[in-house]
Amino acid sequence: MPTPYHLFFDAFFRGMDPERAHGLAFRAIELAGRTPVLRDVVQGALAPYLGRGAGGPGSVEVLGRTFPAPFGLAGGFDKDARAVRGLTMLGFGFVEIGTVTPRPQPGNEAPRMFRELGLRALRNRMGFNNAGAAAAAARLRELRGTAAGRAVRVGVNIGKNKTTPAVDAAADYAACARELAPYADYLVVNVSSPNTPGLRDLQTTAELRPILSAAREAADAATAQAGVPRVPLLVKIAPDLADEDVDAVADLVLELGLDGVAAVNTTIRHELGPGGLSGPPLLGRGLEVVTRLRARLGTGPAIIGSGGVTTVDDARAYLRAGANLVQAYTGFIYEGPLWPSRLNRALAADARLAGTGDGTGAGAGAPARAAG
Repeated sequence: MPTPYHLFFDAFFRGMDPERAHGLAFRAIELAGRTPVLRDVVQGALAPYLGRGAGGPGSVEVLGRTFPAPFGLAGGFDKDARAVRGLTMLGFGFVEIGTVTPRPQPGNEAPRMFRELGLRALRNRMGFNNAGAAAAAARLRELRGTAAGRAVRVGVNIGKNKTTPAVDAAADYAACARELAPYADYLVVNVSSPNTPGLRDLQTTAELRPILSAAREAADAATAQAGVPRVPLLVKIAPDLADEDVDAVADLVLELGLDGVAAVNTTIRHELGPGGLSGPPLLGRGLEVVTRLRARLGTGPAIIGSGGVTTVDDARAYLRAGANLVQAYTGFIYEGPLWPSRLNRALAADARLAGTGDGTGAGAGAPARAAG
């Protein structure tokens, strides 16, 4: 049965250019998040669990942090850390910003975002459009300047500039890590977007090892200088990797002592046009990759599962497959502003039923795992 948001989407957004629709919705969320009374009232109604810390039902201890809820927003929606408070206001347990590059870049030419309505999916070729690491760091510094802002869980997804040759990629990732690590709850090295030429070639272990090592070294130096705790470092991989390549990345994570893997990014295995496809078509492969990673990694490193999450059963499936946290983006577009709260409330109810609503639960009966 259509919800009021579905009717609104069909009447207002369906015929609008997807990037323009995104801009309008994003600005509304950003403005609401910067309006204290409105923000607090909305969050109190939709997501009271966000203020309960480790004692909240469904909270998860992972990556050395307490996440107030296991379901969060994937990178790509808020590229520049402009709407973090507005997005958590709606009920996301954490927000991953980015992808952030060292220098500002405009991204690819428009049109670069497309709806695949029959699949309830999105296809994008955005190309890491963002204002650069310094701008994101300034906004995160402002966010962390208040007690409420310090309580918000924020991941930072980092990448290389399009004009940076592959041979110099490690320096770009290190620059981002150095700038952003002091303000992040975790960093994600993104080598899996299909929209920056040659980026996915960096997923081979020979190319990936120096990138991850450089990012780790830069992040550690930055947090030590700032006098803040070490920030966990994860790598984000594509669903299009062969199984043996997934295993190779997992082995590299263990070799380097990284904190985990984010799986998966968009897929290029489609015939719909240029760009990476996200949404329900990714669900099956995403679950396969997470299951394989957990078997290979054991119980130590964390996994953030994403790809095709629309319903609470989708989120539960990722948790059962071995993910510690779950995130999505496309479902937010099609399901609307009440969706993140609805999913996290259901996962919290699962934790209560399982008797793990004391800060150690991961929802749907999945064990919580700590890393880093």
